[in-house]
Amino acid sequence: MVVREAKAADWQQIWPFMSRIVAAGETFSWDTQISEQDARAIWMLEPPGRTLVAVDGGGRVVGTAEMGPNHGGPGSHVGTAGFMVDPDFSGHGVGRALGEAVIALARADGYRAIQFNAVIETNTRAVALWRSLGFEVLTTVPEAFNHPGDGYVGLNIMYLRL
Repeated sequence: MVVREAKAADWQQIWPFMSRIVAAGETFSWDTQISEQDARAIWMLEPPGRTLVAVDGGGRVVGTAEMGPNHGGPGSHVGTAGFMVDPDFSGHGVGRALGEAVIALARADGYRAIQFNAVIETNTRAVALWRSLGFEVLTTVPEAFNHPGDGYVGLNIMYLRL
């Protein structure tokens, strides 16, 4: 697997799994009916943001990440990121590869830390992955996410000092 900067042509492989993830409403706090055009505008970032893809040996995009400053101006030294892994490739190290790439790029880009604003507490695999990469849960906002199966659950704010 190779992690690289996304190209415009990668979108045609990102959208099919992204739309499934968002429509499920279990791990991402987006409108479950988001249009492809709106999703692309949010995900395919312009500098200083970046969009990455994880590509398997056959050239298939199996995951993606977006990263950039969490806030502007005096808060722009703290980055943030979002991740989506094709559910068909879950458990194959795609999220870890993307996470490691984001951390390395954030360091190279001069960020002092990374803050995740909304890691759903019931997404235990993601929480465990981020903890294994050195992130800590700063707090959990109670009942901030309405999970389709679990009801109102917390959103973790996670942090990694670089």
